[in-house]
Amino acid sequence: MSAYAADAAETRYVDGPSGERFAYRRFGRAGGRPLLMHMRFRGTIDHWDPAFLEPLAAEREVIVFDNRGINLSTGDAPASIEDMVEGSLAFIHALGLTDVDVLGWSMGGIVAQGVALAAPGIVRHLVVAGSSAGGVPDMPPPSARTRQTMAKPVNAAEDFLYLFFPETEEATAAGRASLERLEYRLKDSQAVVGPEAVRGQLGAIGSFKGYWHRQEELTLPVLVANGAHDVMIHAYATYAMSQKLPDAKVILYSDAGHGFLFQHPDDFAHDVNRFLSA
Repeated sequence: MSAYAADAAETRYVDGPSGERFAYRRFGRAGGRPLLMHMRFRGTIDHWDPAFLEPLAAEREVIVFDNRGINLSTGDAPASIEDMVEGSLAFIHALGLTDVDVLGWSMGGIVAQGVALAAPGIVRHLVVAGSSAGGVPDMPPPSARTRQTMAKPVNAAEDFLYLFFPETEEATAAGRASLERLEYRLKDSQAVVGPEAVRGQLGAIGSFKGYWHRQEELTLPVLVANGAHDVMIHAYATYAMSQKLPDAKVILYSDAGHGFLFQHPDDFAHDVNRFLSA
């Protein structure tokens, strides 16, 4: 039996406006403004590390979900960032949410920005983790090894360790511990993003022009964070966003990479909770 309450949260379903059915989990300290989580490329509802969700849920209600056409949710798989944003907004409206905070990791960080831009009257705080505005000038590109690893039909544990954690003894150990925690759900669900949805996500990332030119419109409080050794989305994007966002705080972990929020789950969750409570 898992020691994490997030692992015991039941999967619920809600019907969207276009006939789709969204899968989600809602848990934690109810009564305040919920935190809606947006997942990474090729991630599902079962790929959130419970060690990160646990301290978040101790102070607020947390909602994780599969966007339209992903894993347990039905509907057409999104083929653009705009489709993903529209799917998230459809889910928000389906739940009747009118006051939320949003967090997005990696590709989900771009989607979360789109949601905040599209619904400024609903979103109060924005957390962008291991991500970018898209279209950032002079952005260092990922290496050939990173691109090849990302594009594999199936990623093994060693691929995730390379993509998310620096190749140090401490970071690798933290990465393996995170993968073990994820296995509690994944060993039974075998949750994956299907091939069609993966192709759609790759196309969406490749064709997206970015929100760089709209950063000044994000006037809400924004927390931008990353690991200094992110091989997927260079940490330069985090710094660059801080130069344009009107009300931003930046956190960089010097010993971490793309999966910094799972390498330092308690520490980053504490910073997120403090930011959202301000």
